[in-house]
Amino acid sequence: MPRAMLDYTKTVLQKVSFDAKLFAKELKKAVSRLLPSEIEELKIWLQYYILDKPELQPTLLLIKS
Repeated sequence: MPRAMLDYTKTVLQKVSFDAKLFAKELKKAVSRLLPSEIEELKIWLQYYILDKPELQPTLLLIKS
């Protein structure tokens, strides 16, 4: 079941990626709900997802810790 939460999170982030503020809000929510291993996986996915989206680059700092 935890895998489903990670997949859901990725879907939500893709749908709100048009707005950097909303994207950051959803990312914060996801980080608070996911397991540490899932956060690591999300971080890797996020690095590739935002490569061509410079407006979303600062959101990567939200999960760098």
